[in-house]
Amino acid sequence: MKRVYDRVALIGLGLIASSMFHAMKRAGLAGEVVGYAKTRETRDVARDIGLCDRICETATEAVEDADLTVLCVPVGAMGKVAAEIGPALKRGSTLSDVGSVKQSVIEEVSPHLPDGVHFVPAHPLAGTEHSGPRSGFAELFQGRYTLIVPRENCDREAVERIKELWRGIGATTEEMDAAHHDLTLAVTSHAPHLIAYTMVGVADDIRRLTSNEVIKYSAAGFRDFTRIAASDPTMWRDVFLDNREATLEILGRFTEELFALQRAIRTGNGEMLHAYFSRTRKIRRGIIEAGQDTDAPDFGRAKKD
Repeated sequence: MKRVYDRVALIGLGLIASSMFHAMKRAGLAGEVVGYAKTRETRDVARDIGLCDRICETATEAVEDADLTVLCVPVGAMGKVAAEIGPALKRGSTLSDVGSVKQSVIEEVSPHLPDGVHFVPAHPLAGTEHSGPRSGFAELFQGRYTLIVPRENCDREAVERIKELWRGIGATTEEMDAAHHDLTLAVTSHAPHLIAYTMVGVADDIRRLTSNEVIKYSAAGFRDFTRIAASDPTMWRDVFLDNREATLEILGRFTEELFALQRAIRTGNGEMLHAYFSRTRKIRRGIIEAGQDTDAPDFGRAKKD
């Protein structure tokens, strides 16, 4: 596979950035990959495990002469980081990101872009509950979608180049406008995460259940809630605050549906419950048919010894 960028700078060295590094290097898509993380501890770990070809002490040093810079920091920090690195970005280079909110990121980052730098926001729909520089692996993006969210009048060559990179590391790319992206992700990711956090919190608050019982008797549904609720708290705090309008809209719809189900259970309306569950079951089948999960036991997740 041919090289897409000679030098790539990764700002933030968590799960997505570390996975990008391993995937790009395995496929030969980037020459030098330079990394930077906010804390010295993370930078030291990255050096110890050989993450990136070079780890820099400042973000501005990392982006120097980079053909592609990728912001892999929480969405609430992207504007501040863009302000810091903006003057150091190379003319003709591309700036991208991996945040799961797009409208607020575009608004926060765009004012800090120098002339001649192409900003192509992106969002890989991939992840695990793990974080940090040790959590990445090259296969993370295999068979997953990466949404590309070009701004108006964005340089098409820069857009096609970033698509080529993501396809090269295993993802399927699709373009989407920012508002539609944020509403879609509120349905498919943000609201489900908030519901998972809430359900785990409810279990913690019910004093009739000991924490040992909650852990010992966890059925598959609650167990998967805890997996989701183990995700990075800083990242998800920023996601909900930066995509509040779409998230609140979806939570309002969710509340209406929940009240309808409450009423059906209270009144013994089994016909309504069966029809509802039959309709929603089809969504699961659609996800499997789209190749985004498997119908194997435990959804194909490997057991750990």
